[in-house]
Amino acid sequence: MLRERIITALVMVALFLAALFLLSPFGFSLVMGLVVVYAAWEWSDLSGLSRPLLRLGYVIAVAGLLLVAALYLGFSANAKPLSDQGHSLLVAAALWWAVALLWVQGYPSSAILWGSRAVRAVMGMLVLMPTWVAAVLLIHGDNGSWMILLVVAIVALADIGAYFSGRRFGRHSLASSVSPKKTLEGLLGGVLANVALVVILGLWLQLPVRQWALFGCVVMVTTLVSVLGDLLESMVKRHRGIKDSGNILPGHGGVLDRIDSLTAALPVFALIFISSGLQF
Repeated sequence: MLRERIITALVMVALFLAALFLLSPFGFSLVMGLVVVYAAWEWSDLSGLSRPLLRLGYVIAVAGLLLVAALYLGFSANAKPLSDQGHSLLVAAALWWAVALLWVQGYPSSAILWGSRAVRAVMGMLVLMPTWVAAVLLIHGDNGSWMILLVVAIVALADIGAYFSGRRFGRHSLASSVSPKKTLEGLLGGVLANVALVVILGLWLQLPVRQWALFGCVVMVTTLVSVLGDLLESMVKRHRGIKDSGNILPGHGGVLDRIDSLTAALPVFALIFISSGLQF
């Protein structure tokens, strides 16, 4: 299993970096759209849709939403997305994640609000569409590929720091009803791992103190909200009674299992980054 996980992880990293740095921003946006559409297939199962035609209909609905978002952004192969429209979508996404936080905190009692198949289906759309919008806005910005890579690095370090810190020091549960193995000590380990990232990048880029502090705030907020993305999917999987969202990735489960943290981290990072005017 470990060998399988490592091989799959290496292939995923290679494909992701190739798409990120070799494709045009438009091409990368299309690839991200395909990833999101496939993730919608997995979310249709989390929603409780069992019939293949219903699941296919859900996927088509999500693809339609992405098309509507693209038209709203004025997105095409020859034009950058409109930042003002994109900003409004990211604000709406941030408000959604605030609601998601309350639902995660209130689980299992909160399931009375979101446990129906219809609400879970809508929840998936609110999770997936802003992920694509944020990726499109970031990749078309200055140093877009590096900004996307930065968000992925933040999420990865939060995950790695939480894993090792949680295994060694974990005592106090973070959200026992949602994910019993996650601990406050693990969360702190993920935060500290990203503190190191802020220090290293600040020194390397020779950021002024004010910009360095602003960068640190962006990274810390992104770190914390990435945990929320993970917990939300865990909550829905627990309600559905399944361990993984799929099995397309050997040793890793489904696509949603790999991007759950990013679904929250990307929109929130993009919103703060664009609003703050932070530059590198």
